[in-house]
Amino acid sequence: MRLRRAPLWIAVAALLVIVGYPLVWLFLGSFKSQREFLEEPTWALPQEWSFENYATAWDTAGLGSALLNSTVTVVPALFCMLLFGTAAAFALEVLVWKGRGAVLMIFLAGIMVPAQMILLPLFSAYFQTGLTGSLWPLFLTYTATGMPLTVFLMATYFRAIPREVFEAATLDGASIYRQFFSIAVPMMRNGLFTVGLVQFFFFWNDLLISLTFANSGKLRTLQVALLNFNGNFGTTQYGPLFAAVSINVFALLAIYLVLNQSIQKGLTAGAVKG
Repeated sequence: MRLRRAPLWIAVAALLVIVGYPLVWLFLGSFKSQREFLEEPTWALPQEWSFENYATAWDTAGLGSALLNSTVTVVPALFCMLLFGTAAAFALEVLVWKGRGAVLMIFLAGIMVPAQMILLPLFSAYFQTGLTGSLWPLFLTYTATGMPLTVFLMATYFRAIPREVFEAATLDGASIYRQFFSIAVPMMRNGLFTVGLVQFFFFWNDLLISLTFANSGKLRTLQVALLNFNGNFGTTQYGPLFAAVSINVFALLAIYLVLNQSIQKGLTAGAVKG
């Protein structure tokens, strides 16, 4: 007996339930009081709708300073990583020079190095150079650890561009720098959005690196602040805790929805060549 294929709407509904239920549960929980968490079922709707949970989470947990620390480390690191990574991929895929294959393999090998292996040497180096006690270790570590994956992905996008484009630009007298900034970067716009957003999520949600180099109160990033959230209250206050997590989750979700079209184009830009 042949099994009948389930209708498409069943699969879509199941996916919405699996993905949407935790978000709805998180959002509704951010408005519940402590009594409702302890006495009511987890799936029950809020009875009091306590909007003060967000104000408590923002003020008591120090989410404002933590959000600022995450922004001033992730955004500059992301910019430098995309700039240097795209330039390296351009040199590896477009320019012709001896040894570029070996250099690309070195970048690929960097993807296989886990972050746990480099934390202790990096901490020793930052301590000896006097960079500890600042956000510079986070900026430098994010930029360096994101380079291998960025170079690999951007090289894939450059591989899909016909070489005749750059040959025609060379015949017209365009320099290497002009070809990179006026031709390569605009054509890689969707790829830059995709790679940048993927790396942004990695950096923004990082806990291991930020917990190692920025664990003090004034240097805490958003993820470290969420980790130490319970300690600020003595006992777990679930309403403010859910509100703090909701601020982080739904902000990232909004960023993804805004850039959704560019991401979809970027994911298929390097799939075919020519």
